[in-house]
Amino acid sequence: MAKSSADDEELRRACAAAIEGTKQEITMSIRVAKSRGIWAKSSKLGRGHMAKPRVLAISTKAKGQRTTALLRVLKYSTGGVLEPAKLYKLKHLSKVEVVSNDPSGCTFMLGFDNLRSQSVAPPQWTMRNVDDRNRLLLCIFNICKDVLGRIPKVVGIDVVEMALWAKENTPVISKQPGILQDGPVMAAVAERDMKVTVERELVSQVEEEDMEALLGTYVMGIGEAEAFSERLKRELQALEAANVHAILENEPLINEVLQGLESATNCVDDMDEWLGIFNIKLRHMREDIESIETRNNKLEMQSVNNKSLIEELDKLLERLRIPSEYAASLTGGSFDEARMLQNIEACEWLANTLRNLEVPQLDRSYANTRSVREKRGELDKLRNNFVKRASEFLRNYFTSLVDFMISDKSYFSQRGQLKRPDHADLRYKCRTYARLLQHLKSLDKNCLGPLRKAYCSSLNLLLRREAREFANELRASTKASRNPTVWLDGSTGSNQSASSADTSTVSEAYAKMLTIFIPLLVDESSFFAHFMCFEVPALVPPGGLANGNKTIPTDDDNDDDDLGIMDIDDNDNAGKKSADLQALNESLHDLLDGIQEDFYAVVDWAYKIDPLRCISMHGITERYISGQKADAAGFVRILLDDLENRISTQFSRFVDEACHQIERNERNVRQVGVLSYIPRFATLATRMEQYIQGQSRDLVDQAYTKFVTVMFVTLDKIAQADPKYADILLLENYAAFQNSLYDLANVVPTLAKFYHQASEAYEQACTRFISTIILYQFERLFQFARRIEDLMYTITPEEIPFQLGLSKMDLRKVVKSSLSGVDKSISAMYKRLQKNLTSEELLPSLWDKCKKEFLDKYESFAQLVAKIYPTESIPAVSEMRDLLASM
Repeated sequence: MAKSSADDEELRRACAAAIEGTKQEITMSIRVAKSRGIWAKSSKLGRGHMAKPRVLAISTKAKGQRTTALLRVLKYSTGGVLEPAKLYKLKHLSKVEVVSNDPSGCTFMLGFDNLRSQSVAPPQWTMRNVDDRNRLLLCIFNICKDVLGRIPKVVGIDVVEMALWAKENTPVISKQPGILQDGPVMAAVAERDMKVTVERELVSQVEEEDMEALLGTYVMGIGEAEAFSERLKRELQALEAANVHAILENEPLINEVLQGLESATNCVDDMDEWLGIFNIKLRHMREDIESIETRNNKLEMQSVNNKSLIEELDKLLERLRIPSEYAASLTGGSFDEARMLQNIEACEWLANTLRNLEVPQLDRSYANTRSVREKRGELDKLRNNFVKRASEFLRNYFTSLVDFMISDKSYFSQRGQLKRPDHADLRYKCRTYARLLQHLKSLDKNCLGPLRKAYCSSLNLLLRREAREFANELRASTKASRNPTVWLDGSTGSNQSASSADTSTVSEAYAKMLTIFIPLLVDESSFFAHFMCFEVPALVPPGGLANGNKTIPTDDDNDDDDLGIMDIDDNDNAGKKSADLQALNESLHDLLDGIQEDFYAVVDWAYKIDPLRCISMHGITERYISGQKADAAGFVRILLDDLENRISTQFSRFVDEACHQIERNERNVRQVGVLSYIPRFATLATRMEQYIQGQSRDLVDQAYTKFVTVMFVTLDKIAQADPKYADILLLENYAAFQNSLYDLANVVPTLAKFYHQASEAYEQACTRFISTIILYQFERLFQFARRIEDLMYTITPEEIPFQLGLSKMDLRKVVKSSLSGVDKSISAMYKRLQKNLTSEELLPSLWDKCKKEFLDKYESFAQLVAKIYPTESIPAVSEMRDLLASM
């Protein structure tokens, strides 16, 4: 028999060298063949599953009192040297299965619980023979039992056979004395005997002695297992037959027991018959009792139902009864202030009674009864009669209140005395009937429409009368001189626009009109919305702006919007707000319509006195508009928007008239010097800046844009009428425009834009005018230079002196005619410049530009001469510069 690889010392040393440095000791090493397989399935070694040579080594490492056991897989490298391939911890070994597909039993698989989740099939290990397999597995089992206290699950291996194999293959056992305390006792192999030594067996010593005694009884050898099994089966059958025979021998006893059972059965049958008779009698008694209970329950239920019906009928009768005191108030009671409490209580009772007779509050079976229908009809007639009487009273009441106030002149402004409208007494009297209106709305929603119209028409007369009287007295008491409306007309005197009176009282009068009436209209709108039961948000929230810069007083005594009433239909508010808001806006239009005419009259009056006051009035109106953003009923906002549009229209009218005044300048006689509207516009712009308030900047900027655009267009048209002096007119007027608006352009972005535009136009006009002055005196000289420059694009500089009219002789003639007496020519150029200008302050700057332009042109001419005619000499540029500086 060949030597097992487990006894190969060379192999063990090679394994120890492969794991050198790990401080682990090799317990066993053995050669195996590795292949792939699947649990519980057979696999064939195909081309893709060829067996690979491997070495399995079991190593241990002691850590104090704990020992770690590892199973290492080593493979051969290219040079035949062993190197680690895999490492498994034996504490994770959970299953050992011998592959059933291998008839030799030499192939097995090791299952580790930490690798079950992996999809890779576990490897199959094939040993050379069964002895090598048993030797390796016994070593693994012993180490698991010593280190872990358990052995893995074994499949496909008979543990008894393995124990017997271990018994046969361990004749010599050598126990090693040096055993670690509390650690495993390793299996030692005697090298000289080459026999397997096992430290512990799979069965205990007592179990082994019992098995030997059993085998000794049958005088069988250990290899006769099948014969032993057959013999045990035969003895078991013999024991079972002996038990049956013993039972048959006890037949008399069995007969006696059967007789006792039959007697007991007869007694049970008799008892069952008696119980059946008793059961029938009890069933009859139970049926009689149930019948009696049913009749009693019906009688009791009928009694309860009758009692409940009487109670319900009493409640229904109570609902249908009309108290005499309420009937008197609803049918013919007075609506005086002293009787309002009784009227309110009667309304509340009527509303509750009608609500309780409807299906949600009353059972549907009761609601369809004749008595309920008749009573509901009677209550409807009572309600309609009361609503009609109350509506007629309130319409007459509103009219009488307003007529009383209109007839008393002390309520309105009079000559020499401005009277602030005071509606506190009116609202106090109206609040007396506020809760009545709430109940009228709950009784009949359609009755509020005529009442709202009556209130609006009556109060509209009062408000219009107050606004008209106040506006008339305001205009009469305001003293202001009328400013001129003609600012930019060239035909008017120059002093008319310069002297203008102070018209600030006009703006103050307009602001006073808004200060008095805008809060009044907002208060009236808010009071009307609450008083007439509109379900809309508050028109002005507490502490909100009502007049742009002042808050509404929050004193409890002066809070006219607090009606002291409660909302009856709070639950129905959400779906009605949008419809009520539209109806409220329509009613507010009826309430306040026509009052805007008095505001328009104040605006038109202010425009006639001073059109520029439209700017400050526009800013005042914008401030009030920003304060009315919380106004849910938008008539006051519409009124302010209309006022703003009216002011903008009037100011646009003034701007258009001023533009027409500017345009009329072009129809005048030949214009020289600075046009009259240039300095007047500066005066006008200064005055307009003084009037700007709040958000009126856009209005003024638009006016500036229109003014300046028309001014520049008109200036160009006037200049084109006389081309000879066009540049002089343009540069003088653009210069005057810049000088007059320099300070304003620094603070007004719109004017700064036109300032830069005028500056560019001024520079262009200066350039054209100076070029004309220079060419008038030195035209022949610079024409000669221009001809040279034109030829340089087509021919070389050397060929130019040979061209017709450009010879050296021609150059000498041009230089002599132009530059002989050059000081006189320059003096003539200065005198011509001085003669054409009407603005003496522009002469120094223009003369400096003229000298600079002449020097630039002459320097270019000198460079051309030096390049084309190098042998010719002309006066140097420095001489010409010194000559100009001395003049």
